[in-house]
Amino acid sequence: MNTNYYAILMAGGVGSRFWPVSTTEFPKQFHDMLGCGETLIQKTFSRLSKLIPAENILILTNERYNDLVLSQLPMVKQEQVLLEPAMRNTAPCILYASLKIKKLNPDALVVVAPSDHWIEDENAFIGNLQTSFDFCSKENALMTLGIQPTFPNTGFGYIEYNKSDENQVKKVSHFREKPDYETAKSFLESGNFLWNGGIFIWSIQSVLQAFEKFQPQMLALFSEGLPVYNTDAEADFINKNYALAENISIDYAVMENADNVYVLPANFDWNDLGTWGSLHEKLNKDANNNAVVNAVVYLENASNNIIRTDASKLIIVDGLNDYIIVDKNDVLLIYPKNKEQEIKAIVSKIEVDNNKS
Repeated sequence: MNTNYYAILMAGGVGSRFWPVSTTEFPKQFHDMLGCGETLIQKTFSRLSKLIPAENILILTNERYNDLVLSQLPMVKQEQVLLEPAMRNTAPCILYASLKIKKLNPDALVVVAPSDHWIEDENAFIGNLQTSFDFCSKENALMTLGIQPTFPNTGFGYIEYNKSDENQVKKVSHFREKPDYETAKSFLESGNFLWNGGIFIWSIQSVLQAFEKFQPQMLALFSEGLPVYNTDAEADFINKNYALAENISIDYAVMENADNVYVLPANFDWNDLGTWGSLHEKLNKDANNNAVVNAVVYLENASNNIIRTDASKLIIVDGLNDYIIVDKNDVLLIYPKNKEQEIKAIVSKIEVDNNKS
């Protein structure tokens, strides 16, 4: 394996749209959401380690999930787990990890990948990642893997490239915010728009040059820790300084400002597993399009539902269509799929109400 290859695995999110299975204490990346025998973070780590040495994979997560990471990934050493003492979005943690990697290997090529996405054809993913590493080893480039859109999704940002660009790796012309439905339809009809899946590839020199240009204050803050990174004094520095960083995503901080951004249209099936509905798409279904995880079911006049329990509980459903039915410990969720984006707000309201009582 190429020892210059590194990965930054993003594993700090809560995934509140998957409540009540995904909670602040035990988020979705640590669950076997697909019922396949492996959690999402285990699947992602295994996929990346086909190309990247396991010891070169860093896991970025909230400090409360340290024990979960180490228990689910026993091959990982504590020094590979970077703990965020405060929630500051993706730019600060990526910069922190990048400076650590630079100190270890200034020739590093890095992929930044979410820990909770579903990728079916892992060999195609590895092929796309190798193409990206090869490109970034020769060019001063910030790269992303763009996902081929399959329908006018309003929940993703989009990447636009020039229609006349016939190269395999294409120069990005614009990043587009999450569109309304009509705009999303026009993006698909144009044929030169891709979903932004949040997978980034670059050399360590290129990304740090971009931070120097667009986020000099943040770079100065984290560069103060260079003498102590990868030593016992690192945690103390991070605990004192991390919360001082601006709360900003890597997209806003760097990618949307830079003029050396490229995209490789991915040729693997991908799903961000962001909602119960997106999970429903990827699960096996019965003749009436019902997807079932763990439960034993008796269904009458029921279609297009997703049903999940903690154990093999008998669930009897009659007359429900397009519903999410989830039984988890002391919570039972029965909710229309077409309102699933509201689950996050409901969880917040419940937490506020609980804090009042």
